[in-house]
Amino acid sequence: MNPTTRSVARIRPQGNAALLAAAFTVAVLCAGDVVARSFPFGPRTRSVNDLGNQYVPFHAHLWDLLHGRADGGLYVNWQSGFGSSFLPDLGTYLSSPFAPLVAVFPRDEIDLAVYVVTLLKVASAAAAMAWLLLALRPGRWWAAGLLGSSYALCGWTLADAVYNPMWLDGLVFLPLLCLVGEWARRGRRPFLGVLIVALAWTANFYTAYMATLAAGLVLLLRLWLGDLTRRQRLWAAGRAALISVLGMGLAAPLVTVVYFGTRHAYPGRVRQFVPVPAEDLLARLLPGTYSYGTPAVFVGTAALLLALALPFHRAVPWRPRAGWTLLVVAVALSMQWGPTHLLWHAFATPQGSSYRQAFVLCALLVIAAWHTLSYGVPGPRALGAAGALLALVIVVAGGSERTTRAFTLPLALLAAVGALGGLVLLGLKRRNGRPLAALAVALLVCTQFGEAAVTAAADTRLRLGHMDDYAPWGARQRDQAAAIAGADGWPRYRTDPGREQTVGNDPLLVGGQGAQYYSSLTSDVLSRTLTALGDGWTSRGRNVQSLDNDVTDAIFSVGARVHSPPDPHQNWFPQDGSGVGVTRQDVPPLVTVRPHTDRADGPTDLSGLGPSPYRNQELLLGARVYTVPEFSVRTAAGKPPSPSDDGRPGVRVGALPYASAPKKPTITGRCPAGSELYLWAPHLSGTARLADGAASGAGPGGEPTGRFRSDQPVTKIAPMQRLGTVGESGRFRVELSPNRTSLVPDGAIGCLDTGRLRAAVAELKATGATSVSVEDGTVRAQLPAHSTGIAVVAAPRISGWRCAAGNAPALPAKSHYGLIAVPLYGSASSVTCTFHPPGLRLGTAVGALSLTAVLVMAAADLLRRRRLLDGPVPVAPATDRSTPDDPTVRERVTTAR
Repeated sequence: MNPTTRSVARIRPQGNAALLAAAFTVAVLCAGDVVARSFPFGPRTRSVNDLGNQYVPFHAHLWDLLHGRADGGLYVNWQSGFGSSFLPDLGTYLSSPFAPLVAVFPRDEIDLAVYVVTLLKVASAAAAMAWLLLALRPGRWWAAGLLGSSYALCGWTLADAVYNPMWLDGLVFLPLLCLVGEWARRGRRPFLGVLIVALAWTANFYTAYMATLAAGLVLLLRLWLGDLTRRQRLWAAGRAALISVLGMGLAAPLVTVVYFGTRHAYPGRVRQFVPVPAEDLLARLLPGTYSYGTPAVFVGTAALLLALALPFHRAVPWRPRAGWTLLVVAVALSMQWGPTHLLWHAFATPQGSSYRQAFVLCALLVIAAWHTLSYGVPGPRALGAAGALLALVIVVAGGSERTTRAFTLPLALLAAVGALGGLVLLGLKRRNGRPLAALAVALLVCTQFGEAAVTAAADTRLRLGHMDDYAPWGARQRDQAAAIAGADGWPRYRTDPGREQTVGNDPLLVGGQGAQYYSSLTSDVLSRTLTALGDGWTSRGRNVQSLDNDVTDAIFSVGARVHSPPDPHQNWFPQDGSGVGVTRQDVPPLVTVRPHTDRADGPTDLSGLGPSPYRNQELLLGARVYTVPEFSVRTAAGKPPSPSDDGRPGVRVGALPYASAPKKPTITGRCPAGSELYLWAPHLSGTARLADGAASGAGPGGEPTGRFRSDQPVTKIAPMQRLGTVGESGRFRVELSPNRTSLVPDGAIGCLDTGRLRAAVAELKATGATSVSVEDGTVRAQLPAHSTGIAVVAAPRISGWRCAAGNAPALPAKSHYGLIAVPLYGSASSVTCTFHPPGLRLGTAVGALSLTAVLVMAAADLLRRRRLLDGPVPVAPATDRSTPDDPTVRERVTTAR
């Protein structure tokens, strides 16, 4: 058989296995969604948690970028957070090679596009694992396909990753990185290996880090198990290390940007790792279990039985038996020990799902199962021992809260019977021929399909009960997008999608340019600045919201604002029945000129902002427009409330027994007649209404009801809200309807003088920029001649901005209470600010160095091959004692020929 025929014969079963794994995986996932009646096969949304809040909107923004419809580019996203760094978000959420596929779908089918991309990722992971298994050891191609699907449909995928699609890139690349290790061990395909490593770390460096660690462990075990000399093992390990370093170097331009973006992000919650009880860990090996905070290591009962049978399968040599068994046990234990748990997560405990490395253990279980089966079906003794261990797992798991007697245990027992029966029949096929073999395969296929589909459906249903969920694109989003498109005037002014958000990233989903922004990389300066101005947030400060306030609209040049009813999908508050509308406001341009101050703020200095959001708004506006009155608070019983018991200034008001209770807590005081009354109560949960003191003609029913959402411990706070216009008497009474114990802070009431605000806006327009242009990371503004003071760009002063007045050299931008500022000295009539993502220069230098090294290696390899072709063919001496199976020798002889 010539080398070409041999290569085709080897590739054909791997291709068949990969196709089977991919098709089987897609069929199971779709069947699970059909059973769960989940999108796109039923009325239940699949957009839970961050999938609806982050990933779908970011993919919608990617669609806009690819079609040339986005405000901003690769450097700056001008739609979110009043101008945020986009390249770190791209590297975190959108750098997968699968992500651009959303561009082929219609814009209003973005939910379907993300779903299809998710299916393709999981199917690709199944195909890659099937290919790897046959590369590790020869065996039945259909068995490799089924085990590849077992890996892709593991509990981690079904419970945690299908709604975190960027994690799925780690699932895809783990078997590919193991293949890279195999090539390094044999001295083959170094440049393809570098490309795969680079793609893995570019797609999602977080899970690529875990996959690289796992692939390294697999390679070390393979080197120990192989018939190589010590020198050959060291060379193989060195080749793998060099390939990894060069691949990571090529990915450095994106990885370093994400790293620095994380350093400048608003700090999240710090959690202490607590290992789960043994019964919970074992329960997650079974089908039909679900939990957000335990390791989802289900791989299918057949794969689990084969992995449990490995130590007892005597047909497997003792070294592979011991090696793969010990590696699986060691990785399982490392998930439960604090230091190694931190190692798997790059030394930072996750804020959400605590066991994001669980897919690594799933991969090792599947590889161990393959080593069991590839040496022949285990005999009765090995299967009996595996069955006994599985029975023990089921018994111990029965004491876990993750299992239910009515569902989990019957499903696990049924799957165990089916898997054991299939393996027993498969072992008997030699005596009874093909009919029995076909029956065995059918039983294994049906068992795996059934338990995986049921587990997928159960996880989908249970997620909806445990997490926030969001409706897919529909009539609400279409109306919002149409209203924004009709009012859009960027960059003359911003159009805010509105206070009543649909998801945490409304500007990315429906358009406009607002404060709303939700990312793991939300900048610290943005979150702290908006909080100081009275804004609300969720996700502990990383999901900032729109702030419906006339003063902040003037500060940030929000000239149009969309108003929508509360999202009916959320059912947070009663609906008011009104439709989508737009209000317009006369606002200053994006770049204004302010007088010089004695302050010398650093790039991100916010020390000049105080505890009162009303005074902070005045500082950024440059004019006094609020009256902050004294007021009295009374409980529902009419008594003075007790002070806060957690050190925050303010008083506590208790929850009402029911929303329509006749007596409610009140806030009373006096404001200038005709002023707009705002309530700032970040730790109030419920509603507030201006009951008495409203302007004549409006009436209590005509004034808006402020809806406030906050919680304890603090993961979300409520924004400042307008409650109405104060009447001629100047007296006001605000009725509160708290749905839990809440806090009314000192200085909660602010009364806005709209006349003063109009005068301040007119002054800023008269002295501000005469024209403004915005292109991705560059803002250019023409100013009135001889302007002095400071030019202020209505965008947060995130790290990376450099500005110049006129023809002066660009310097790091100054900060005006958190906004971009440029000193003016009367000699310049223009300002130019440019943004360079922090870390991009460093990453580009590292990437260029890595690319140079790869090109040098390629040139050296080409010269070596030419010399071998031009010179005499070397003949191995008869005294060469290298083993014929030595991959290094085999590769050397093949190259020479």
